[in-house]
Amino acid sequence: MRTGSGVNESVRVIFLGGIAEVGKNILILETDDDIVVVDCGLGFPEEDQPGIDLVLPDIGYLKGRRNKIRGIFITHGHEDHIGGLPWLWEDIPVPIYATKLTAGLIAVKMREKRLMDRVEMHIFDPDQHPAIEAGDFTIEPFRVTHSIPDAVGFGITTPAGLVVITGDFKFDPTPIDGLLTDTALLQQFGDRNVRLLISDCVNVEREGRTPSERVVGETYQDIFAQAPGRIIIATFASLIARIQQTIDTAAKFGRKVVPMGRSLENNVRVARELGYLHDPESLLITPGMANSLPGRDLVYLVTGSQGEPMAVLSRIANRDHNRIRVGEGDTVVVSSTPIPGNETSVFRIIDQLFRAGAEVVYSSRSQVHVSGHAGRDELRQMLELTRPEFVIPTHGEHRHLALYADLAAEAGIPRTNITLVDRGDVVLLDASGIGIVEQLDVGSILVEGATMGHVEPAILRDRQALSRDGMLMIAVSIDRHSGKVVSGPKIVTRGMSLMGEEDFFRGVGDAVKVAISGLAVDADGRATDQVIREAASRYVFARIRRRPMIQPLVLEA
Repeated sequence: MRTGSGVNESVRVIFLGGIAEVGKNILILETDDDIVVVDCGLGFPEEDQPGIDLVLPDIGYLKGRRNKIRGIFITHGHEDHIGGLPWLWEDIPVPIYATKLTAGLIAVKMREKRLMDRVEMHIFDPDQHPAIEAGDFTIEPFRVTHSIPDAVGFGITTPAGLVVITGDFKFDPTPIDGLLTDTALLQQFGDRNVRLLISDCVNVEREGRTPSERVVGETYQDIFAQAPGRIIIATFASLIARIQQTIDTAAKFGRKVVPMGRSLENNVRVARELGYLHDPESLLITPGMANSLPGRDLVYLVTGSQGEPMAVLSRIANRDHNRIRVGEGDTVVVSSTPIPGNETSVFRIIDQLFRAGAEVVYSSRSQVHVSGHAGRDELRQMLELTRPEFVIPTHGEHRHLALYADLAAEAGIPRTNITLVDRGDVVLLDASGIGIVEQLDVGSILVEGATMGHVEPAILRDRQALSRDGMLMIAVSIDRHSGKVVSGPKIVTRGMSLMGEEDFFRGVGDAVKVAISGLAVDADGRATDQVIREAASRYVFARIRRRPMIQPLVLEA
């Protein structure tokens, strides 16, 4: 149902990512002539995506409309909002608009890809209340508090009326940088008639309000006071406020701070250069400088709070880090909450650290992390400030969207004016109201090492099968004329646990010989491969109840 009034033109709202999922945020607003893009983030692989490093939004829809795109407007510097830029910007090389810190963090990533010299970057200060013209759109950034400085949302005047995009936000009364969410401007937006509010909703399950970042600093003081040896703090590389809290607490307890991990070291450098990170007592030192200091004088800031296998914390837990081996007397602080899907990896690392003898502090034990997202009372406050006609929740999974819809209804928004959308839905906002009018075929782009593309589902299924059941390779030489087996089958296994291996190999070989006896060898060998694969698969499953990947190698004699 579509209801509304008073506006003569229309705008299309399309989520290419960041809706009904956590990560790879990207939203577009489109008219007949113009497009603005909000954010371009990345996500992390699920457990059913072995071998995948990163997941990017599918921007195929934008590639064919690049001449309409007036700019990419970034809300803040977290990976799920800027991480896709170095991979995808070349396909849509348009101006980027961001605050000073966010622009600095983007520049680091673009330089790594050797793109920065080509990027047209526009830096805005939300406190100056700029109005940025972008074709049919006028964008007004407004400051919000989040877990990284210089975060903003956008009020966007469109032909269909005012659209407010909150970005990731909370109403922190005591943020580390002292800069509050701009409630006055939000109130003004409400006075101007907000037609559509697109609101962060990922923390809707939390009653009340999200605690201030200051709470973490208080917890850090307790941990530092009790730690007898080294302290290792794992956090997000872009969580500048948490890094500042570490430096401030280290100063009180006479410890030096050692950043470790390429992304974290780069972000610390950029934040210091731009004045968002302060180290008045010169506590930040390099890993090499730390070698000469006792453990009780050191705090290591490391990457890997989400269990990433190649990050510093994971390598420390696996005891293969070249500088740090944890043990009794060490205190490890995992200063984050696992992103959905990462829980198993994070708690595996925590278990390994405990087993090594370290004291491990994490969110279930102590308040070493607070969310950067609004709780229910704050989400309600945003609704009360902006007083929107229509609402779309975003930046959450399906349960978050549904629970936010209930919250918005409780706050007085008619159910017919609350739209729950999925990735690829085309939402039309016009004078008659709002509704989903089309569904785009939108997938994901997968990154493996230095390459990216659409990895076929069959490849991922093969990887899962390999990890679960192993691999069986069968080499056999066949006379090309008679089809008789000349030698073999020779059988090799990988990743399979077998009892009675010789008997098992003999059974597989006999099954293969019977299946191909007298079989005419086809021109390309594919039919013969299939016969071998099916015969071996039947025998193996009957014998050990497993379905390993079976790879035949047929040689003609």
